[in-house]
Amino acid sequence: MYWFDVDKHKSPHFHVRYQGTEWVYDFKGSLLARNINPRVDHLIKEWCSIRSDELETAWQRAIKGEPLPWIAPLN
Repeated sequence: MYWFDVDKHKSPHFHVRYQGTEWVYDFKGSLLARNINPRVDHLIKEWCSIRSDELETAWQRAIKGEPLPWIAPLN
């Protein structure tokens, strides 16, 4: 998560990096930019569903400039 440019990144979202490509998702699992492999998209949406509360907590900390908590990957 990026917290140093709140003007540019107003809505809660996160960046996914996978095999040299980056995508941007909102906390509901909607892809905000670029195309993605459907399998990878499904996995990210599943992760968002499982980790939605943690994502929201991390976002709130990020916009306050606080250290971000670790959010576990999809098992």
